[in-house]
Amino acid sequence: MTGSRTWRSRALVFLLAMAGATAWSQPFPSKPVKIIIGFPAGGPLDAHARLMTDRLQQLLGQPVIVDYKAGAGGTVGADLVAKSPADGYTLLLANTGTMVINEALYSKPLYRTLKDFAPVARTAQQPLALLVHPGVAANNVRELVDLLKKNPGRYNYGSAGNGGISHLVPEMFKNATGTFMVHIPYRGSAPAFTDLIAGQVQVMAESIPQAAQYARQGRVRALAVTGRERNAALPDTPTMIESGLKDFEVVGFYGMLAPAGTPKDVLSRLAEAFRQALETPDIRSKMVAQGADPAFLGPDAFTAFLQQETPRWAEAVKRSGARID
Repeated sequence: MTGSRTWRSRALVFLLAMAGATAWSQPFPSKPVKIIIGFPAGGPLDAHARLMTDRLQQLLGQPVIVDYKAGAGGTVGADLVAKSPADGYTLLLANTGTMVINEALYSKPLYRTLKDFAPVARTAQQPLALLVHPGVAANNVRELVDLLKKNPGRYNYGSAGNGGISHLVPEMFKNATGTFMVHIPYRGSAPAFTDLIAGQVQVMAESIPQAAQYARQGRVRALAVTGRERNAALPDTPTMIESGLKDFEVVGFYGMLAPAGTPKDVLSRLAEAFRQALETPDIRSKMVAQGADPAFLGPDAFTAFLQQETPRWAEAVKRSGARID
């Protein structure tokens, strides 16, 4: 009897071990993948994620869930992902500010991008648009500069939060033009746009997808774009360089990051899904119409890109004098 019990116990242990081994060896992904965005719903990153979600679900064979953890210019969401299990099931969709600006802005940053994350894929590059409320008496950059110089401190500019690119670009604009505006930070671009449209703030620099939408509706006026070339989503809007600001070129980017230590085969699987999604004609055309340039880079190339961009933006932060403590 004792021998029979021993045999059954060993058989049960063996079967449990085999079941565990089978579960462990399941190909990635075997459950839903969550994409964290460090800003509220309704902003440019949200729109960017929504373009790809359905196609990613087809390619990965699992649900792709978008979740929002807003705060501190994307830092709250980034910190959450950095501390998540390194298994590929929790990803961060981040912008320029979150990935390469925040480190230079914060005296004690919660994370270091290239130390605490494994780059998965760069998904897009895009310039910003310099916007004003329709009631502002400026139809171009030169008129805005003259207005600001005549009324220092009277006008406010909104941003998606301290430390993001929508904060830094107006600071660069102020330095380049010798003007002064008061910074009003918001918890994401959606509430900032709400107040810009209402006239609570008068100026804003934001990524083109939403900027173009509101400009076409006449709810804001686009004075210039920050890329070297005009943008297809705002074809009649000149560049900053055309508007007289020599060498004023600022192009942001979006990308997907996983926690540091995520296995390389998992990174490769995710990167391939993003590559295929970005090559889907319908997604590409919608992205371009929004003002973004599909610009895929895989894990190694994206890592090299971030290594190049981090010191460049650190220098831009230093020149602007922007700082968050």
